[in-house]
Amino acid sequence: MTEPGPATVAAWMSRARELEPASINGVSYGMPALLYRGKPLVAVAQTATGYSVYPFSGAVVAAVAPLLGDLKRSKGAVAFTDARPLPREAFDALIRTRCAEIDAALDG
Repeated sequence: MTEPGPATVAAWMSRARELEPASINGVSYGMPALLYRGKPLVAVAQTATGYSVYPFSGAVVAAVAPLLGDLKRSKGAVAFTDARPLPREAFDALIRTRCAEIDAALDG
C-alpha cells in the first residue's frame, strides 16, 4: 500500500489556509508555500521517508517542541509519516506562532 502523499500535503495546506485565510499561494526556498503578509508562512512537502512541515523559523519549531512529542525535527522543519502523524494541535500551533512572529516583525 502506498502512502497518500499528495492528499496528505493538500490536507495540511488546506488546514493552514483555514487557520490563516489571508495567506496566499507562493514559493519560498524553491518549495510551494503559503505566504502571509508577503512572508513565508508554511510549506508541507512529501519526502523520501514521509513528510516535512517547514514553518520557515527555527524559533517557531522550538516554541512548539513540547507539542511535537518524539517527532524528528531540525532547526527549521518537523518530519512525520502516516504511521507517526503530526498532531493537529502541533500544526495549528506552528501556524499561529508563525503568524504572530510575522506580525511582530512587520508591526514592530
